[in-house]
Amino acid sequence: MATIDAPSPAPAIGTVTRAVIDTFDRYVVPNYRRFPVCLVRGSGSRVWDAEGTEYLDLFPGWGCNLLGHCPEPVVRAVQEQVARLIHVPNTWYMEAQGEWARLLSERSFGGKAFFCNSGTEANEAAIKLVRLRSDGKRYKLISFRGGFHGRTMGSLSATAQPKYHEGLGPMLPGFAYAPHGDLEAVEKLVDDQTGGILVEPILGEGGVVPPPPGFLEGLRRIADAHDLLLVFDEVQCGSGRTGTWFGYQRFGVTPDVLTLAKSLCAGVAGGGMLCRADLAGHLRPGMHAATFGGNPLAAVAGIAAIRMIEEEGLLDHVSAAAAIFRERLEELQERCDAVVAVRVIGMMIGVELSIDGAPVVERALEKRLLVNCTQGRVIRLLPAMTITPAEIHDGCDRLGEAIVETAARAGHG
Repeated sequence: MATIDAPSPAPAIGTVTRAVIDTFDRYVVPNYRRFPVCLVRGSGSRVWDAEGTEYLDLFPGWGCNLLGHCPEPVVRAVQEQVARLIHVPNTWYMEAQGEWARLLSERSFGGKAFFCNSGTEANEAAIKLVRLRSDGKRYKLISFRGGFHGRTMGSLSATAQPKYHEGLGPMLPGFAYAPHGDLEAVEKLVDDQTGGILVEPILGEGGVVPPPPGFLEGLRRIADAHDLLLVFDEVQCGSGRTGTWFGYQRFGVTPDVLTLAKSLCAGVAGGGMLCRADLAGHLRPGMHAATFGGNPLAAVAGIAAIRMIEEEGLLDHVSAAAAIFRERLEELQERCDAVVAVRVIGMMIGVELSIDGAPVVERALEKRLLVNCTQGRVIRLLPAMTITPAEIHDGCDRLGEAIVETAARAGHG
């Protein structure tokens, strides 16, 4: 393991950052927990705050910045487009939107695309498609405990985590929840009003959990047997993050509907739903829309992201980078009892701890390292596909020290 330097003190809140925080306190709705850091610039896997402090970012843009901060081909494409045409409604044709859909279709299962702005909108489109397919007669969907599908009411109702429902009930009717990995439970939930199954191929917010062997194949069999639509929510695991264009391609199980967002446009807001061509007609005019969906800026960013991944061989780089992460984190697990499990699926990484993860995130920040904690005890990393081996070693050094030090304070070795 590379040398871990002595920890530096947490950055003091500078005058610029203090002024920004004061403005937020006065004018911005406080619905996010924020760290006392104001980020102003990014490049690759590095970001800088308003005081000039540099950080290594292993959770760039909440997973949206899959190609790192400000990837040059995407920046150039957006800069050129913004000077020509920023936005037009979807009542007009746009060359870039059609080309973007073609590129996605050819890299997935050959279907058609609906574009929106976010993952939750993409899942709303999928939920509507399931219902419209039977004119609402088969309106029920089965989803899974531990899954996360978004914050709008339809997607939230599909999310089987009670903590996200608190104070917002009642949820929309028509959603039934099964334990993740339990095919028998899924079978029992199917009735003559069930129209689909919604699942993340890899649980993201749920702790970076891969599917148990045979689970996705079993869902495909159940869907086929009962004429259900199988919907894969790949908002987090899609767009190349796992080393294949889409997460389902790692498991050899093809869905009927696929939802995408986050890294789809390399940091520019954009989402999409891909569906089999024979299903596309159910979303007829007037049944669903997104005013900014597939706008020119998102479309050229999405196209540039696809081309950058291919021209720079980044899908192959994911496999090499993942191997380094796995080796380093498993080495950490061997010497630190607080590390319970290490899960590495391409650039989706979960380090499950026996201790509270929040203090680890704070300790990492003191070491100028940005990471995330989910499910209370899982340190989640969603690194950029462009991360270098040196940055991986540097990040694992800092993270390892943060975990070891926090565990020692908590009385764990």
